[in-house]
Amino acid sequence: MQPILAKARAWLALDRDAATRSEVQQYIDGNDTKALHAILDQRIAFGTAGLRARMQAGFGRMNDVTVLQATQGVLAHLLQVVPDVHTRGVVIGHDHRHHSQRFAARAATVFLRAGVPVVLLRGLACTPMVPFGVKTLGAAAGIMITASHNPKDDNGYKLYWSNAVQIVSPVDKRVAAAIEEHLDLDDAAWDLSVLSQSIDRTAELRQQYIEQVGMLSRFRGENAQSIQKVVYTPMHGVGFEYAQAAFVAFGFPKENLLSVPEQQAPDPDFPTVAFPNPEEQGALRLATAFADAQGASLVLANDPDADRFCAAEKSAGHWTTFTGDQIGAIFAMWAFEQYKASGRPIEKLAMLASTASSKLVAAMAKAEGFYFDETLTGFKYLGNRALDLDQQGYSCEFAYEEAIGYMNGSIIRDKDGISALAIFAELSAFLSRKNSTVAQYLEQIYQRYGHFVTSNSYFICRDPSKLAAIFRRIRYSETDSTELAFPKTIGGIPIESIRDLTVGYDSTRPPDFKPVLPVSSNSQMITLVTRPDAGGTIGSVTATLRGSGTEPKIKFYIEASGTELAAVHERLRIVRDALATDWLRWQENGLEMPAS
Repeated sequence: MQPILAKARAWLALDRDAATRSEVQQYIDGNDTKALHAILDQRIAFGTAGLRARMQAGFGRMNDVTVLQATQGVLAHLLQVVPDVHTRGVVIGHDHRHHSQRFAARAATVFLRAGVPVVLLRGLACTPMVPFGVKTLGAAAGIMITASHNPKDDNGYKLYWSNAVQIVSPVDKRVAAAIEEHLDLDDAAWDLSVLSQSIDRTAELRQQYIEQVGMLSRFRGENAQSIQKVVYTPMHGVGFEYAQAAFVAFGFPKENLLSVPEQQAPDPDFPTVAFPNPEEQGALRLATAFADAQGASLVLANDPDADRFCAAEKSAGHWTTFTGDQIGAIFAMWAFEQYKASGRPIEKLAMLASTASSKLVAAMAKAEGFYFDETLTGFKYLGNRALDLDQQGYSCEFAYEEAIGYMNGSIIRDKDGISALAIFAELSAFLSRKNSTVAQYLEQIYQRYGHFVTSNSYFICRDPSKLAAIFRRIRYSETDSTELAFPKTIGGIPIESIRDLTVGYDSTRPPDFKPVLPVSSNSQMITLVTRPDAGGTIGSVTATLRGSGTEPKIKFYIEASGTELAAVHERLRIVRDALATDWLRWQENGLEMPAS
């Protein structure tokens, strides 16, 4: 028997779900070894946002078997390192995707069978509810079943540890090892009757969460007098009830929040959008059209699990959708102004951003005297760094990543699209009372700290081996596959520094050239910085290339800065074109551009 067929038989021996069993059996009967290799060879692993994959049979996909196996590993490791797990328990929630409720139930049974209490959130949860539940209840861990903004066929498993933050190394490696040691599933693993022992504290936690979000408001009385209409879309996800409650908690009249009718109800098929991600081009078309019909000039959006946030504003008859970095700058400035007005010492204020995000907040920190730091991409890094800063006596008021993820305040140390929505609505109302707009507020930020222009996008790369080969060609000599030989220029512009967090190289840190940020050979990430022009009108350009941890994409993040906006835009264009054509060779390598 071929090894892959033996692996398929092993799968069938574990699986009790009729649909996934049938899928594997059809591949066996049809001798479709290619399909079997695709779903069975590589085990699903913790990436940037936990486990995430297509819902399908196989060890490399999201299904009942892999959820049960993952949870058995999580339980085993918790029993080793959290002595009071049997009293602290765990919190589990799920979104509205196909099979999410069942996956959450499967995960809950693993803990309940072991005598570990489970607070199982009833109904549909936004992702921030799980870390909030872990923090509020002092739970040992939390699990959220969601694939966030991924396509409808995907699902995921996000793991929060006892600090209410997503797991990072070495915990992720230890959990992965524990999973490998607990792959067997007995008959009892499939028994859902034990779910009756789960605890329901959903209403209590929702109320406490919304109350704490409401405490972030600075102008509740003024908000109550607002007549500004705000259009909202949850992107067919779970956000509407939470967004409406947060809006009201900030003092706004409930009727001022108008939800896009076609996108208000949770729908796992996301019928009106190709990708349920508000930052995708065209994702807000329905919302802006509805806003036009309602006479509204502000659109706010969450992704389907409501941990991300996006906004668009209409001014002079034109809609502008703010980028992730622009919203980050707006929130950072607002947080700084409110903190300064409180009279607290500026040197104790801290803010964070991912290394792929704009450097504008770093410039703001340098000018204003507060602490700023960068982490790797992903809120698992930002959240843990925020906890570190808390312990050092800082007040970490804001953190963000350019992929429209924002942490405002300390309710949770994770991205939270609900609190972001309420704060943005309050800022817009504040500016409206002064006959100003968010776009004008952003322009004032640029005037104060300089123009920072970004271009962030991606190419679709469906072949992981092709992605690895592209990065190898960038970093290594053509004649010696072990000799680092990075390009010296990009688009004819001299490169001043290179950092490669895959192989562990940073040209700015002699003599050992070891980066400050963590290195991971399992992910691709290269950052270059060009030399600024001697005249000073154009600063350096920072460009980062990385392989996505959740999707088949090569992502790029480019930022140019300077005092002359037109020249900055042109420099950005040159670097972007060279990155695509010369570095990625996107056409030659069969990469796909995102749909317009």
